[in-house]
Amino acid sequence: MADARPSQLFRNKSAKIAAIPMIVTALFVFVGGTAWTIVYSFTKSGLLPRLKWVGLDQYERLWSTKRWIVSIENLMIYGLSMLVLVFVIGFILAALIDQKIRFENTIRTVILYPYALSFVVTGLVWQWILNPEFGIESIVRSWGWESFAFDPLYNADIAIFGVLIAGLWQGSGLVMVLMLAGLRGIDQEVWKAARVDGIPAWKTYIFIVIPMMRPVFITTLVLVVTGIVKIYDLIVAQTGGGPGISTEVPAKYVYDMMFQANNLGQGFAASTMMLLTVALVVIPWAFLEFGGSKKRG
Repeated sequence: MADARPSQLFRNKSAKIAAIPMIVTALFVFVGGTAWTIVYSFTKSGLLPRLKWVGLDQYERLWSTKRWIVSIENLMIYGLSMLVLVFVIGFILAALIDQKIRFENTIRTVILYPYALSFVVTGLVWQWILNPEFGIESIVRSWGWESFAFDPLYNADIAIFGVLIAGLWQGSGLVMVLMLAGLRGIDQEVWKAARVDGIPAWKTYIFIVIPMMRPVFITTLVLVVTGIVKIYDLIVAQTGGGPGISTEVPAKYVYDMMFQANNLGQGFAASTMMLLTVALVVIPWAFLEFGGSKKRG
């Protein structure tokens, strides 16, 4: 026993030393890169970064640009709709699969499969499906319903909902798997007690099971929200931001400013606003997960 403690201390010290390169890399790449972006968002950087200070001019210009405002509106519409629907669909699918149905593994794999595809592939697939010339509209009309119309990607007023359909198709599987893992972690005694007390299944889910799955919901929320904020490739592949600017999103605005308009200062300002949005989600999550557990400990 006397030799075990020094040996354990040595292993702990070695582990900390081994973690130093990872910590230094994280500080240099992530913290350093973030700080560099924020600093240069206050400059008049064009094709190349340059320290010519302009104060808040880039941010004032950003929030006075119609394209940026439209991209924020689209992000809010897409984000809120995605959050609600992906959680509802994912949880319902998980609850159904949790009933020990036949061919569970096959069904779970089929539902999760779209998540294995890249957003580019998903965008192209749904661009074809929603194309009025050979997609759903064309098929239904060939059955005799000549007045049927379903072309959301070609209607500027609802184009963002066409993108939402593709996003839900790809993302619901991931939420389903996370929710299913949470449901499988619920003690069976909880279900037995609820049945003995005569509590309906829907009340058991809402008032007992879902509160017990709080950590799963919070983790899933962070994953979904960060994915929403940085959505880019799905938009580019499916609509290219059109019709017009009806499906523009912040990430595409940043890319276009930095690599097409050669306006790094404006791109840095937009990316800083995106960073702020993610921070507003991640920081409370980190506090709830780690700060709360530390207090309980």
